[in-house]
Amino acid sequence: MITRIGENTLRFARGPWVAGWASSVGRKEKEGPLGALFDQCHEDTMLGADSWEQAESRLQAEAASLALRKAGVEKESLDCVFAGDLLNQCAASVFGLRELGAPYLGQYGACSTMAQTIGAASVFVESGAARRALAVTSSHFCSAERQFRLPLEYGGQRTPTAQWTATAAGAVVLSAEPPAGAASAVSVREVSFGRMVDLGVKDAANMGAAMAPAACRTLLGYFADTGLSPRDFGLILTGDLGAVGSDLLRGLLLREGCDISAVHNDGGLMLYDRKRQDVHAGGSGCGCSAAVLCSAVLGDLAAGRLGDVLFVGTGALMSLTTSQQGETIPGVAHLVRLGARSVPQG
Repeated sequence: MITRIGENTLRFARGPWVAGWASSVGRKEKEGPLGALFDQCHEDTMLGADSWEQAESRLQAEAASLALRKAGVEKESLDCVFAGDLLNQCAASVFGLRELGAPYLGQYGACSTMAQTIGAASVFVESGAARRALAVTSSHFCSAERQFRLPLEYGGQRTPTAQWTATAAGAVVLSAEPPAGAASAVSVREVSFGRMVDLGVKDAANMGAAMAPAACRTLLGYFADTGLSPRDFGLILTGDLGAVGSDLLRGLLLREGCDISAVHNDGGLMLYDRKRQDVHAGGSGCGCSAAVLCSAVLGDLAAGRLGDVLFVGTGALMSLTTSQQGETIPGVAHLVRLGARSVPQG
């Protein structure tokens, strides 16, 4: 059963169960602080393909396959797939998942796509529209650079506010039934789909500034809806604001009397070591927060090392065409509450 709480929050009485999750990343991501936690790491970021776009499709297909295997779920039993990426027409998802044979619902939320896909899939599972659903997304540094910015061969200089698009994919299998034989498991307890916020940012190399106001609005709205506060959570994970956007978010919230500093972290800051790896303001891309969530965060939740998590996916809804026309960059942030709970027995 789904109950609307306040203006924007949906609460799940049963809570879709996280049956399995997986991550697949490239070499730079493997060399970061979370390298040992990913399910699959690739030295060759081409993955043996003929193009960067094909490589990203393979990355996404691999994450989906690994998540299904870990969940003990056959692809034939999937009722729907929610997937998206940064490429035009969600090309990485389309060509990466076409062999699954499940009903496909393409999603685009920029870097908020992982939260968006999990949120939408959770609504389907909790409502009974699906018994099992797959949420998956990806990004690839080279395919994103080719589409949104400059050819890599050009060697353009990056500004200090720029973020590094992750070569990574993450996938989550959601089920109406809890994992068999488990005493406890992770479930989705609430979701809050965000509204677009546009404060006039036009700099495509400063996406953190474009997204932070949307994250602020979604978090303040969620706390107003539920009566909860940051101290009720073990982690508030944004993705991906990077260093600039994270600082802005904490400052915006403090102006409203809300301090998240004790429990906040950002996928763009967790994926790389900014002192050792040249990523400027941190990581970004659909696959950045997806890979962080589908490795360290869900692992810690399942093991009981972490209290409830607010996963706040943040997206800069920019288009190469509109940016070249001088348009602003609207931001959006979708929230998913995840927590471990006891599995009903008998």
